[in-house]
Amino acid sequence: MGFFDSEVVQQEAKQLFEDYQDLTRLGGEFGKFDREGKKIFIEKMEDMMERYRIFMKRFELSEDFMAKMTIEQLKTQLSQFGTTPEQMFMQMNQTLERMKKEI
Repeated sequence: MGFFDSEVVQQEAKQLFEDYQDLTRLGGEFGKFDREGKKIFIEKMEDMMERYRIFMKRFELSEDFMAKMTIEQLKTQLSQFGTTPEQMFMQMNQTLERMKKEI
C-alpha cells in the first residue's frame, strides 16, 4: 500500500489542511482578540505546527516514492522563496514568539 493510500494518512492530511485554513482565516482577526483569545490562538497554532512537523517527518521517513516526491516538491517550492522546510518552521516559531511577547 502506498503512503497516500492509507486512510489514516488521508484523514490526517485533510484535518491538518482544514485546521490550517481555519487558523489562517482566524489569524486575520488576531488584533481584535482579547488577551486570552490571543493566547488560545497562539497555542492552537503551535499545536498545528507540531502536527505538521510530525506529518512531514513521516513523509521523510517513508520509503514510498510519492511521499519522497512530495517532500522534494515542497523543498523545491520553498527554495524558490529562498528557504528550506527547517527555516520555514523556525520562522513560524519566531513569529509566534513575537506574538507571545506582544501580549
